[in-house]
Parts: sequence; structure tokens; C-alpha cells
Amino acid sequence: MGRLAAMDEKVIAAVVATGLLAVLSVFQLAVAFGAPLGKWCWGGQNDGVLPTRFRIASGLAGLLLYPAIALTILGAAGMMAEESVSSPTGMWVLTGFFGLGAVMNFMSRSKQERVWGLVSLAVAICCAVIALSL
Repeated sequence: MGRLAAMDEKVIAAVVATGLLAVLSVFQLAVAFGAPLGKWCWGGQNDGVLPTRFRIASGLAGLLLYPAIALTILGAAGMMAEESVSSPTGMWVLTGFFGLGAVMNFMSRSKQERVWGLVSLAVAICCAVIALSL
């Protein structure tokens, strides 16, 4: 029974993290395509539409980075059709990445961007739950 409970926690954590990463991807793609949400990202220093270099970076994050991380998390949780090699180290790296992202977002001068601190913190916690179950 203990092993089943651990599996359930890992799956729940992966679903939550993947859902939050989907939100991040959609947001990044929206700003990449010109949504006037500059105060919500990249330090909140750009009001309205982001400059081209930030739009390109957001597009890459939304199309490549966050989906790749989501697939890694799903694989680590055993939710992919194929066998994936997952190590606790990889999940701890993601925990640290999103933990640092949460700190940076919470420190932002932009009130709007601080919301992403909660999202990053939640993803970090989900990654830690998965890492502990590996």
C-alpha cells in the first residue's frame, strides 16, 4: 500500500507540474506573438508589447523549453508510453531551477510578475516530490 501511495503522489505531482508548465507555455507564446503583457515577464521592465529579442526568447521558452521540461517530468513519473531513464539528480536540478525562478520572480519590481513566483514554487515542489519517489 505504501508503494501505491508513493506512485499516486508522483503522478499527481507530474499532472500538476505539467498543467502549470502548459500555462507558462501559453503565456510565453502569447507574449511572443505580441500580447501586451510586458509587465508580467522579463523583469516587468517593458510596458505593453515586448521588444523583439524578448519575444524570440519567450517563443523559444513556450515552444521548446517548457514542453521539454514537461516531457521530462512525465517520463520521471512513469507516465510516458516509452521507458524513460530518469534519475533523482535530474529532478533535483529541475527543483533547483524552478526554486531559483520562484525567488527571482518574488524579488521582481513588477507586482504582476510576482504571480509567477507562486507558479514556479509549485512546479519546484512537484519536482521535489517526484525526485523523492525515484
